[in-house]
Parts: sequence; C-alpha cells; structure tokens
Amino acid sequence: MLRPFSAADRAAYLQMAHDFYRSEAVDHTIPDSHLERTVDALLDGSPFAAAYLLESDGKTAGYVLLALTWSQEGGGLTVWVDELYVLPEFRGRGLGSACFRELRALYPTAARFRLELAPDNLRARALYERMGYESLDYRQMVQDFS
Repeated sequence: MLRPFSAADRAAYLQMAHDFYRSEAVDHTIPDSHLERTVDALLDGSPFAAAYLLESDGKTAGYVLLALTWSQEGGGLTVWVDELYVLPEFRGRGLGSACFRELRALYPTAARFRLELAPDNLRARALYERMGYESLDYRQMVQDFS
C-alpha cells in the first residue's frame, strides 16, 4: 500500500499537498514554495525527511510525509508523521490504519511515532486514539526564517 516517493510522483504530490493545506485538516495555508522545497529535499535524499504514496487498487490514494529526528524524551529515533493525506474518494477504507501499520514495519527501531493535528479534525483524532496515540499537553511555539 505504501510506495516510496520518486521524481515521477512530483506533480501528484504537489497537487495533493496543495489540497491538504487548503482543507479542514489544517489551521492555516502555507505557500506553495514550501511544498516545492519539500519535494526538492525528498528528491535530494535528505536524511531528515521521507515520503510515501498511498496506493489502493493500483491508484494513488494519498501520501504520508515524515520528519525523522532523535528525541531524548522519546528515547531515540522519533518518526514525526508530519502529514497524512488521503484523497476524498479513498477515505473510510482503512487506508490510514494500514499506513500506520506499514510505517511501523518500515521503522522498527523507532522509539516513538509523533504527530500533530488541528483541534477540529475529529475524524483524524478518532483514528489516532483507536491506534493508541495519546495527547501531549505541550504548546508548540515556532520562529520561522523563510
């Protein structure tokens, strides 16, 4: 179901990521230039990012974007599930759960999987809770330089 991202997937990924950032799943949009930089980093083989396309019945059904980091708090390699997007026509088919099972198999040495979600994204929250994810009471702060 998961297929590694390749240069041939560039246009499909960019369209899905654009749609993701204009959906109810996020709190704010981002410039398309950020999407382009992500594609470039993925194709250049960044050790900090990975992406996979979700496939169903031989068709592209979505994508998952990962950020790879080390966390002392988590006890080792932490896989941030930065984005999970399933195209509307493929939702409700169990692809999200299957994606997480495959990710766990791809990263067996990970000490922690971590993700974030918009507060109003109740459907995603229900999925993550069914899989055993727990909420952290942290507030996030950022300082952007681009």
